[in-house]
Amino acid sequence: MSTTGASADPLAALGSLPGVGDSVESVRRAVDRVYGHRIMRRRSNEITSEAALRGARGSAALSGADWALEEVRRRTDFSGDEEARTVGAALRLTAEAGQLLSIWRQSPLRVLARLHLVAAAGRSEDVGRPRQDGEPVDEPLIDLPLPQAEEVAARLEGLSQLIVAGSQAPALVTAAVVHGELLALRPFGSHNGLVARAAERIVLIGSGLDPKSICPAEVGHAEQGRSAYAAALEGYASGTAEGMAAWIAHCGRAVELGVRESTAVCEALQRGAA
Repeated sequence: MSTTGASADPLAALGSLPGVGDSVESVRRAVDRVYGHRIMRRRSNEITSEAALRGARGSAALSGADWALEEVRRRTDFSGDEEARTVGAALRLTAEAGQLLSIWRQSPLRVLARLHLVAAAGRSEDVGRPRQDGEPVDEPLIDLPLPQAEEVAARLEGLSQLIVAGSQAPALVTAAVVHGELLALRPFGSHNGLVARAAERIVLIGSGLDPKSICPAEVGHAEQGRSAYAAALEGYASGTAEGMAAWIAHCGRAVELGVRESTAVCEALQRGAA
């Protein structure tokens, strides 16, 4: 995402793209409905915990570890094969995201470094720092041209400046841009998808749209499928108005599907079935 020649608030400008306003409003209505559910008044902590588990499962699925929810719930050891380590990384990131909200607005790059460190769990020497030219990137789902290290550094700095400066953009727009930019750049040698989705979660929580973290967008991204996810990301990477709007709408639909998931949990708790 380039901001050269853009308005003083380029994120807000994205909110005026065709269809984006409708997506923003649809997401707001959906979030308001689940927050207004009667179960939320008494058992919101349970909804938050369940949303975290389901969100981590969805994020891991998009990174190639598509486990059943009950398998994720049952497991205690995630140090085995690559899929187990991916699920473990997703769970750690979901837990860590809530601890980084106060830092995000002041130092987004510090948060991203921490997220990668948590995801990689110190398994390589390059954790927590952007990759250098020539270093491999393990992100098989994303088949976009890989930006050079110099471009990665410049765009990360630009993204950081936008976050620190603040924006009048709706939370959905900011979250979608953070998510899309990190996936397009793939700044780390591994776990970029997991980190991007965790960063999206931080924006949605910290913005006040989803303060209790009960609307797991990761669930919705997984439900829409890996092919749709990759295709929507191509739209973002194109930089066109149509492509950007389509990516934001895709992210909005993901939040709505996350809301649907948590609404089902609320209904199950209300019936005494969960």
